[in-house]
Amino acid sequence: MLQQYDFYQSIQNKALSEHFLKAGDMLADEAEILGGAVRHLMAAGETINNKNIIATLIHSLECTDSVLSADVIRKTLEIVVDYTLDDI
Repeated sequence: MLQQYDFYQSIQNKALSEHFLKAGDMLADEAEILGGAVRHLMAAGETINNKNIIATLIHSLECTDSVLSADVIRKTLEIVVDYTLDDI
């Protein structure tokens, strides 16, 4: 289970990672989606910032056929956007 949370250290926005860490199981599904986005960016050699996370989540949303997955991705996207500065 600890391995699941290793990606938080890679996120540049510490307020965002703290939000997910403090939420614990309440945002477990969203944390899984966020972790997948971060791992994807890491594998691609991209910077782990809110802009790239948002782009990755939008792409995931566009590619999913599952209504349930789309809802979790949307909620994750909403959280990331809430923690994004207006000038990014």
